[in-house]
This record gives sequence, C-alpha cells and structure tokens, in this order.
Amino acid sequence: MKEDFRRFLIGEEQRLKFKSIVENNKSRIVVNTSKGDNNNCSSSLHEVLHDNAVMNLIKDTKAAMEIRAYKEFSDMVLSNSDRACYGVKSVEMAHELMAIETLLIMDDLFESAEIGTRHKYVGLVKSVKGAGGKAIVFSAKHVTGVELATTSIAAILRFPMPDLDDGFVT
Repeated sequence: MKEDFRRFLIGEEQRLKFKSIVENNKSRIVVNTSKGDNNNCSSSLHEVLHDNAVMNLIKDTKAAMEIRAYKEFSDMVLSNSDRACYGVKSVEMAHELMAIETLLIMDDLFESAEIGTRHKYVGLVKSVKGAGGKAIVFSAKHVTGVELATTSIAAILRFPMPDLDDGFVT
C-alpha cells in the first residue's frame, strides 16, 4: 500500500507539474515500517500516530490534543481501570460525584436530532469545565474519534471508583 501511494504521489507531482513533492517535504513524510498484519490498518495507524516524530509534526493541532487525551485514557484503562469509565451511565454517575478529570466526548452527540440530547451534552461539558475538569470534543472525522465512537463518551477520573461500572457506588 505504501508503495502504491508513493507511485501515486510521484505521478501527481508530474501530472500537476509540481516541483518534487517528496524532496520538498521529506521531513513531513512518515513511512510505517511495522511488520504487523497488513490488513489491520487501525493497528498500523495507531503506531504511526503514537510515533514521536509524527507527534512533533502535529504537536499544535487539535488532532494531537485528541490523540494525547485518548492515549491517556487508554493507558488509564490498562494501568488503573478504576480511574477510567465509558458509556453514558457510568460517565453521568462519575459526574454526579464530581469525579471527572477529563471528559472525552464525540461531536456527534452535539448534532443529535433531539434538542434535549444536544442540551444535555452541552451542559455536561460546561459543568465538567466549571468543576475544574477538561473536556475534549472528538471529531468523528479524526482517527481518534473513530476509536472513541463505540461509546461516544468516556472519562478519566480524579480518583478511583471501582464500583462505577456495576451501576452503583459504595
């Protein structure tokens, strides 16, 4: 796939009579050299987006902020799962207890056909920020948004809440 893209890029630079796209942009072109499953683009893309060179290229963009937040959430799920939650019910319960440090929320929740749903999530974001937390709104068009899309909402918590996923907090 990478060779096909390279051939396409060179063909386009010749067709459009550009000076060498490749030569002028070497510092911005990243080649994934992983030997992973060629059919698993998500895994390969995950590797590229967690590469320090790539993160340096996009460090001041919204995408970089989303990637960092999602990585922090993923790492928290693996290392200290009691400080992470996902799904509407769990996030709402955590919010009631002022436990949300960082809210991760998909932008499509703000585009609901139901006005009440839109107001609910706008209010949640404002409330989390008002309580000193952060809210990261993920675009469904970005890669990290695709990763978060299965739940649409998640949170990194200020303190462990081990019983949150059971629907009750002791």
